[in-house]
Amino acid sequence: MTARILTVDDSASIRLTTRVALSNAGYSVTEAVDGRDGLAKLSAGQFDLVVTDLNMPNMDGLTMIRELRKIPALMGVPVIFLTTESDNELKAQAKAAGATGWLTKPFDPESLVKIAKKVLGR
Repeated sequence: MTARILTVDDSASIRLTTRVALSNAGYSVTEAVDGRDGLAKLSAGQFDLVVTDLNMPNMDGLTMIRELRKIPALMGVPVIFLTTESDNELKAQAKAAGATGWLTKPFDPESLVKIAKKVLGR
């Protein structure tokens, strides 16, 4: 069965880049435009991995992770941060919130696929 991945980013070009990279690797990709939209889609569907931006309108990625970790059915879903930020304190906050991994923008699509395969085990 194909892994289902939710990408959450307010940038249409980043959503396109991540969707193409992950779809070409055989994953089923759904897109959300911000953390609020991401939480709604997570609550309505089943996903094996979330790839999220940090800075977004309405709800940022860190808040979204904290909220999704409160939902028992989503507690085990891995989350990869995809952001321009590389601050160690922010990384620690993301890890404490429940982020599984971190990839700094701009990113190589192959690196994203490699991390997805590692996290998903497929």
